[in-house]
Amino acid sequence: MAGLMLSGCGLSSGSSVPLAVEPGIIQPVPELEGQTITVGSKNFTEQLIMGYLGEFALAAAGANVRDLSSIQGSTTARNALTNDQIDILWDYTGTSWVNYNGNTDPIPDARAQFEAVKKQDLERNGVAWVAVDYQVDNTYAFAVNQDAAQRLGVQKNSDIPKIMAEHPEDATFCVDTEFASRNDGLPGVEETYGFKTDPSKVKVLTEGAIYQATAQGTCTFGEVFTTDGRIKSLNLKVLADDKQFFPRYNIGVTLRDEMLKRYPQLAQVFQPISEKLTNEELMKLNAQVDVEGRDPADVARDWMAEQGLVKIPGQG
Repeated sequence: MAGLMLSGCGLSSGSSVPLAVEPGIIQPVPELEGQTITVGSKNFTEQLIMGYLGEFALAAAGANVRDLSSIQGSTTARNALTNDQIDILWDYTGTSWVNYNGNTDPIPDARAQFEAVKKQDLERNGVAWVAVDYQVDNTYAFAVNQDAAQRLGVQKNSDIPKIMAEHPEDATFCVDTEFASRNDGLPGVEETYGFKTDPSKVKVLTEGAIYQATAQGTCTFGEVFTTDGRIKSLNLKVLADDKQFFPRYNIGVTLRDEMLKRYPQLAQVFQPISEKLTNEELMKLNAQVDVEGRDPADVARDWMAEQGLVKIPGQG
């Protein structure tokens, strides 16, 4: 178990769960009572929210939970899991399939993609998947603002090469560091849709800055996550991935197989979250953080209480 053995990778030992909860639909699990479990997350809004959802679920189940949120980068977070530095990480099937396992061809069907990831991750890496949510698919997409959509008539990714040929001044892209180099990011999109970006017209920004830059027209095409609440708040138009390049990014809980065998009850702790969480719900939660400025832990706990998964002390 992760405990406090987190020094070699630049990760801190974690902290306690930031807010208290009591059992609701998620009830105490005797086998988890008092066991220390460290929950990690990547360093963007949705991951922070998901991390806290997991922490509150485990706390309601009776575990002693350590919070190791906001790990920089997908690979670093995944290595923290496989190296026994964290115990739980919500992750995405497409990320595992392409980035962790090196596959180049995504599987369009969500269940088939998950089954392939589950088998490969277990055999190659000793990583198990539980509580996969087929209602949440936080895949990549390109978005444009409404002015660009109307002026250029762009509807889908297949329109990008035409725009680049006829309006080269509009062939500008805003992407984050990972997307700029990932196989399931810009290089793969270029190959699939048959275009090549001019490096001088590609701005690499932080994930959060891309949405505002796209809305303001700093770039024409902005890389977005399809469950991000800023898509609606900034009235961005998401382009159709008409050649189905992007993998399915269904979210689920990953943990080391040896830990799942030790505590098989973990699957039942997280399952109620997956049963209630949808793309629309997650977009609303993300917007509460990114648009309204709320704290991810508050957003996560309030949603779990509204769904009856946990109770907030003092509120009955």
